[in-house]
Amino acid sequence: MIDFLDRINELSRKQHTEGLTELEKAEQAELRQKYLELIRGQVLTTMLSVSVVDPEGNDVTPEKLVNEKAQSDR
Repeated sequence: MIDFLDRINELSRKQHTEGLTELEKAEQAELRQKYLELIRGQVLTTMLSVSVVDPEGNDVTPEKLVNEKAQSDR
């Protein structure tokens, strides 16, 4: 599990109940950015392992994805 996710949720609950200090708002924004970067990296890793095949068995993976795979292999 993502170690800082509990803190993100804690800050979110506090924001909705009593509000956040400026320091907490900055921490929340930083943690959210870190979380988004992590998720985007996971999605990219997953997408780079995908190949698209049509019903006849032909590889029809989009050119952009093929190029990304080639660049990541370097």
